Amino acid sequence: MATALRLAEITPDNFDAAIALEVRPGQGHLVAPVVKSLAEAYPHPGVAWPRLIFDGDRLVGFLMAFFDIDFAGDGTTDIRSGLWRLNIAAGEQGRGYGRFAVRAVAAEIKRRGGGRLTASWHPGDDGPEDFYLRLGFRLTGEMSGDQRVGELELA
Repeated sequence: MATALRLAEITPDNFDAAIALEVRPGQGHLVAPVVKSLAEAYPHPGVAWPRLIFDGDRLVGFLMAFFDIDFAGDGTTDIRSGLWRLNIAAGEQGRGYGRFAVRAVAAEIKRRGGGRLTASWHPGDDGPEDFYLRLGFRLTGEMSGDQRVGELELA
């Protein structure tokens, strides 16, 4: 298990390493590459929260959270915060880095006054659904495009 896990902002010094991060072969259809996430974050300052995951000085992953987006779109209000992307490097999966990332996002949502964490994922045998369900997420019954939506209540 990791010993010195931390999140870091993307900077000019770590940008090239960030966009070079790749998930395992065969997982590319499950999560967008880091460079796409950073491009999507650019027009959403204050909403998108991209961070690198380090174990000591070793880059092991990337996450992007979102805060306070109204998902209702129908005149009602459904403000959500959650995990937008989670990319754990190919050789680093299965070591607790994803769990650390989800906990870090949960802590940030709580710090900002939120009480639940939303995430979406591709269903199927090769997808991360079991990972999220083991962490306590519950399926909402909603779909976001072709992805299932889950929520984690934050105590």
